[in-house]
Amino acid sequence: MRTNILLASFALFSLIACMGFPAFAEEGVTDTEIHIGQWGPQTGPAAAWGSVARGTGVLFEMINEKGGIHGRKIIYHTFNDAYNPAQTLAGVKQLQESVGIFAWVGGVGTAPGMAVKDYLMERKTPWISPASGSMHWIDPPQKYLFATYPLYKMEAKALCRYSVEILGKTRVAIAYQNDDYGANGLKGAKEELEKHGLTLVAEVPVDTAEGDLRPHAAKLKQADADTVLLWVAPKHAIALLGAAKAMKYDPQWMSTSTCSDYPYLYDISKGLWEGVITTFFGDGPDSFGPLMREYKAAYDKFAAPGERWGTFFTSGFGFAEPLVEALHRCGRDLTRERLVEELEKLQYFRGVMGRISFAPFDPNDPMCRQGQTEVFIAKCVEDGDMVQLTDWLKID
Repeated sequence: MRTNILLASFALFSLIACMGFPAFAEEGVTDTEIHIGQWGPQTGPAAAWGSVARGTGVLFEMINEKGGIHGRKIIYHTFNDAYNPAQTLAGVKQLQESVGIFAWVGGVGTAPGMAVKDYLMERKTPWISPASGSMHWIDPPQKYLFATYPLYKMEAKALCRYSVEILGKTRVAIAYQNDDYGANGLKGAKEELEKHGLTLVAEVPVDTAEGDLRPHAAKLKQADADTVLLWVAPKHAIALLGAAKAMKYDPQWMSTSTCSDYPYLYDISKGLWEGVITTFFGDGPDSFGPLMREYKAAYDKFAAPGERWGTFFTSGFGFAEPLVEALHRCGRDLTRERLVEELEKLQYFRGVMGRISFAPFDPNDPMCRQGQTEVFIAKCVEDGDMVQLTDWLKID
């Protein structure tokens, strides 16, 4: 009797295998689909960055048109969190627990990301390329979290070094968003200036809900800063430039890559963005590399009417590239553990961002999960065009 039961069980297992169904299901993966999630602020104070998630969506449309990844189409789930951490957590939980998301990609903002980091890591759900340069993604390192955005601290160091060593500036100040995003820029600026025997002449915090930035601009002018780092959202960066202009105050403005979409910022600032120097972590949208041309063709075909081609939009492609590459390397044997293994093998991977390298997980090595450590510096000129000022810079 026992032999017959065993034989029957073996026959049933063989039948299932022959039918092509996996013996063990992985959350978010079927025989024909891979479910990927992302959030993004389509409204609210950081709505300018909402195009990141839309760019990722166009990349997935392009991939699916070509047949998907090893026969599986990417099913993309995204929602508007309005840059509100409570909404981020609610949306991630709803999708994770009702749909079942295999992995998350991108996701704008440090505070929104911090709201869901522990939840995703407890579920062992991979999260690739948080769209912010926070130390929280790598310190301490997490097995299932892979950061590709250069650290904000690195960007601040690069800008301060350029200001002092190349431009000869000595009175550097910073206007910083009063949260983790701003704190990272503040820390990097202090560390780099200390190497040159300098200190910040002014540290001006900006709350995300503030509208009138004239008092902030006045503090910068009173400090007689010859360089001002803008570690704020685009809306506040432009408000500061406008207030300073009214006061006839014209320092060298510098900002993080979060404000590097020159045509957009030039347009909405009515030209005030001309002359601003920022970091970049990827190729400009108007570069002529074959990959960017392919992405532009996908944008022309799949983007919604009125969607603007720019740095924020193309960042959505770049953030997803390591995930897509690892999915290809997994083949049909797609599990979360296999995805982690393939991500860890990426060495000097280059898409439209800088070179990305990871390493096997080491709880004592934060850099095993920091994929990109290089940026270049550029300047906004007339009509929102870009002039590159440096080659790629590796910043410790």
